[in-house]
Amino acid sequence: MNTDLENNEIKMPDVSRLIISGAPHYHSPDEIRGIMFMVILALLPACLAGIWHFGIRALWIMLLTVASAVSWEVLANKVMKQRLSVGDGTAILTGLLLAMNLPPTVPEWVCVLGAFIAIVLGKMVYGGMGYNPFNPALVGRVALLLGLPSIMTRFVPPMHSMWDWCSAANTVTQATPLVLTHATPHTRAEIVVDYMDLFIGHCSGCIGETCFIALLVGGIFLICLNLIRWQVPVCYIGTVFIITAIAHRVSPSDYATPLSHVLSGGLALGAFFMATDMVTTPLSRAGSVVFAVGCGIITSVIRLWGSYPEGVSFSILIMNALTPLIDKATAGHPFGTVRTAAQEVGK
Repeated sequence: MNTDLENNEIKMPDVSRLIISGAPHYHSPDEIRGIMFMVILALLPACLAGIWHFGIRALWIMLLTVASAVSWEVLANKVMKQRLSVGDGTAILTGLLLAMNLPPTVPEWVCVLGAFIAIVLGKMVYGGMGYNPFNPALVGRVALLLGLPSIMTRFVPPMHSMWDWCSAANTVTQATPLVLTHATPHTRAEIVVDYMDLFIGHCSGCIGETCFIALLVGGIFLICLNLIRWQVPVCYIGTVFIITAIAHRVSPSDYATPLSHVLSGGLALGAFFMATDMVTTPLSRAGSVVFAVGCGIITSVIRLWGSYPEGVSFSILIMNALTPLIDKATAGHPFGTVRTAAQEVGK
């Protein structure tokens, strides 16, 4: 507001230059496409490890699942009369995460079906990116696991020769380390756990979940870029370690060691890359800790006493459903305001 002292007139500012907008007023220079690219880059070590251990078949599954996810999203945009959204990279990331949660023996049609469930039923029916309440890749994985259990639990050992690496698929099946932990106490006593094999991924399992060191490198990369909160993987993995350590301490013959639980299965993949999803997880730091601890508790309960040897996917989806409640319970208050007690509202 300007004041003309000579004529005692008050002149209002030029309204055309005044910009009025809602919060937030502080914008980050990061774009969705750039963030997705960084997450995909962080997944590359685990992808390369999966290709190294399971052969060219693993690469083919990744390419097919990613291509299917992109195609389904383009088709959904056309049917729903929306602008094409594949440019943001979320469909590529969803397809890649889904492929990393698949065994290297799955048929091609399972990849296409899983991509349809993940993209169309897990994301697009809710309105697209940013509106989905559940992690799309996990929706596809769990749907396939419940509908096609025999296909989704057919695992093979890592490749031992160049001929195996170049072949279409290994024909010899093998139980995963987590399946072995569900063996009877007498049989489990004869199992020798090689922690180094679990650490480098030289064991059977899904394509992108076996190599703990590769997933750890990718997770640290995202933490250093401040794209994920370090509290989520630390609290998630730490909770699983503590609960399984207590169980193993109480009955060593019935329960596997906590280190074998941490290094095997999809715990590292889920903790670093899916429990940290920006859309389906709590917004606050405190809410993220509650979310991660809840994932760890549910994962441990399913692994120790459930009928499934793995519980990472189920735990994250269950906690995704609780995210609105966690956000409500852990939400802060606007700067400069004072919380009003419930009994004072009516006064």
